[in-house]
Parts: sequence; structure tokens; C-alpha cells
Amino acid sequence: MAREYTLPPSASSLSESMRDLGYSLATAVSDIIDNSITAGSTEVDVYCDLTCEEPTLVIIDNGSGMTQDELLLAMKHGSANPKQTREPNDLGRFGLGLKTASFSQCRNLTVVSSINSIVCGAEWDLDHVSKRDEWCLSILDDGDIKKIPYLGHLGETGTAVVWTKLDRLFEDQYGSKRDEVVFEKLDLVERHLSLVFHRFLAGEVKHHPKLSIRINGNPTDAFDPFCRKIKATQILPKEIVRVDGMEVVIQPYILPHHSKLTAKEYDFYEDRSSFISNQGAYIYRNGRLMAWGDWFRLVPKGEATKLARVQIDFPNALDESWTIDIKKSRARPPHEVRERLRQILSKVTGTSTRIHRGRGQKLFQDSPESIWERYGDRNRVRFELNLSHPLLQILKEGLSDQQSSTLRSYLEAVSAAIPVEMIYSDYSSAPKSVDQFSIEKNNVLQKLEELRKSLFGSGEMNVDMFRNVIDSVRMFDAHKELVEQYFEGIKNGK
Repeated sequence: MAREYTLPPSASSLSESMRDLGYSLATAVSDIIDNSITAGSTEVDVYCDLTCEEPTLVIIDNGSGMTQDELLLAMKHGSANPKQTREPNDLGRFGLGLKTASFSQCRNLTVVSSINSIVCGAEWDLDHVSKRDEWCLSILDDGDIKKIPYLGHLGETGTAVVWTKLDRLFEDQYGSKRDEVVFEKLDLVERHLSLVFHRFLAGEVKHHPKLSIRINGNPTDAFDPFCRKIKATQILPKEIVRVDGMEVVIQPYILPHHSKLTAKEYDFYEDRSSFISNQGAYIYRNGRLMAWGDWFRLVPKGEATKLARVQIDFPNALDESWTIDIKKSRARPPHEVRERLRQILSKVTGTSTRIHRGRGQKLFQDSPESIWERYGDRNRVRFELNLSHPLLQILKEGLSDQQSSTLRSYLEAVSAAIPVEMIYSDYSSAPKSVDQFSIEKNNVLQKLEELRKSLFGSGEMNVDMFRNVIDSVRMFDAHKELVEQYFEGIKNGK
């Protein structure tokens, strides 16, 4: 008969291995803030001090705080069973986040908590754990706690998480280069927090007060990936799927084409998250963004679908169905959700495609005034200059046969040499920066008159044809009002 043999893991080896679970500074700080939100915090401050004797990163909240017994449980590895039922507002799962997130960035983790000014503290030091090869936790006395920086910002009730021995933060850099590396990381932290917690920052999460997050005193603003404040954003019908008797809510959006954004709106969204290319599903667990930018292989990512976004909300009771990982950065929808999502995506991506292609539709209508013509044959597409365009026909009238043949050869070469890859790269990454031809406002009327004389000379003008030519050359798109004024002037004989 088999006999039992207790075989505990090496504290030294396991603690070092747990440092490499793939956290970045941004995801590590997010994991700590999850605990603050679970504790009902309305304010979270992140301080990173590189000027003190021992560089320190501190995260302080005004949540419910912990007693000493609660603190010791929180410092324990695996303090919660992931299979146990959690409170609806609980953003934890494995009881590992505080420790694994902290150790991914530092070798010393100190937690100080207060309830009605009754303070307790405890500390993990990985150097001490490795030396003893035992899970030796230090319980701090009042004298130890008073030496910890930034605790003056801890209120009567709340918790401070303190990271020192920040060996991973500096990437072996020193001096000004070290500071530059840290400031770049803090900027990424701010951007990450503004997205991951945007619904908490905006006060949109039920049963939780509006959250404020500051980094070194600078407030973090909510970044809404669905551009809901922009009127041109399309909010499509909501769907509800039931998994194990619980609701999963699916809300599709179609973002506006960049031409419908003001310059300020476009710059904000492009700078914050490269939103033009961040298509996909956005998975939220209890209002906290877990994963985003993935279609789960249900449809391919492409230029034509890049305006589509789908918000998916599920409760923490379905964690196992969604295969949530320790970092809470990966989630895979259960079968029922995938099937409904597949149906929704066929409609959503179709709408996104129509919006995208619709912006260029006028260029490819059956009209002799189109500059470019689009041909399709056996799943192959090519673009050619329209050699029957009125401007070209006027030009050819004054050319000899040899000159006309040379011009035709040149234009065919231009059509064949379109730098498709370069255009695609520039337009997909920064469409507002692609500007083929901008006419200064004070030159518009002069250019219109030159164009009219080229087409009609001193003869009678065909107004409809002239309008079609103006639309085809796209030189006047930014000055529609001046074009209308020009036509009004002609109509009134001015």
C-alpha cells in the first residue's frame, strides 16, 4: 500500500521562479490596484521615488484596510482557492497577485495597512527567503513602520504596498539613463491604467464608486476604447448569452472613420492607443478590462474590419470557463459565447467594411470623370488611371500622335508603379498624415478658374461635368464652401 510523503517545494527556487511569469511594470501595478478596488478604494496614489537612498515604488489606497490576521493571510502565497465563490466585486482569483506582481519588479515587498489608525505591517524579502530557503515573513513593529517612506500619505484607513530592491525596474541602467528608462515605463503604466480601469475611472461600474488614480500626483484620465462620446460612433444592438445560468453581455460598436473625427479627437485616440488598428473583442471581468485586440480566430484581422470593437462583460463566477491566467491578461470565451460572437461578427465586420469602403466609393463609380478605375478579376484587384478623363482628353487634343503615345505609355507606367505597400503602411498606421494635395485657401478660386478654362476655354461650361471633375481630382475636398461660392458666382453672372 502506498505511503504518503510530504514534499514541500524549495522556498528559494520557487520564489525566484515566480518572478518570471511575464508581468510588465504596468500589469504588475494593475494587479495591485485590483486589490485596492476590491477593498472599495476611491483613491489610489502611485509614487515612484528615485531620489531617496533606496529607490522606492509605493501604491497607497484609501480602501477598507486590513487587520493583522487579514494582512498575514494576504501575504500568504495561494491565499485563496480559485474555485471558491467570490464576492461580485472581487477582482482577485488565485490569491497570488500581490506577491507575484510585486516580485516581478522587486525583491522586497512591504505591506502596511491601517483600520481607524490601528496600523500593522509585514515584509517579504527574497534575499532572506533565498538564504534561509524557508518562507520567512517579517512582521513589522511600530519602529520599523515609521521608517517606511510615503506612509504620511496613508490615511486612517487604507493600505500601502511598498516595493524596494527594484532590480527589474532599472534594466541595469544608471544615472540619467536609469531615470529615463523609469519615466518611459511610468508613462506606459499611466496609459495602461487609463485603459484597463477606464470604466472605474469614469464611474460606470455598478456598486463601485468612481475611482481616482494618480501617478506622482498626476491624475490618470479614463480612456474609452469605444469612442462613445463621439456622435459618429455606432452602438449596435446588445446581445446576452447565458453560461451556466449567468449572463455574458456582448455589446458591439463601430468606430467612426477618421475623417469624421476632429483633429483633436483623432490625435488623442491615435496617441493614446493606436486605436485605428486595435480592432477586436474587449473582455471585461467585473468591469475591469482583461484582454483586448483579438477576434479569437473567428474572423481574420484586416484593414476593412479595423473599426469594429466588441465589448464583452462576464462575472468572476465564470472565471474557470474563461481560463483566466494569473496575470489576468488572457481570457478565452467559452463555446456558447464564441458561437454567438461568430454570428455577431458577421454583421459587425460587414458594417465596418462598408464604412471603410464607402469613403472611397465616389472614386470608382462608372463615370468618365473618375481619375482612377478599379478592376477585379478572379479575386485579383488592380487600379488604373482613367485614360478617358476629360482633362486628359483636352490635353491630348494639342499633341501629335507620337506625343500622345508617349504620354499614354507614361500614364500606364504610373498606374503599374503605384507604391501599394507604402501607401497601405502609411494609411493604416496614420491615415490623417496622408495628404496628397492641399490647396491653400486663398488659391482655391484661382485653381477652379484655371481648371474651368482648361476644360471649356471661353465656351459654355457643362456644370454637372465640371462638378464631377472637381470631385474626381480631390484637390478641393477641404474647401467645399468655397467651391459652392464659386458656382453661385457663376450662376449669378459674377
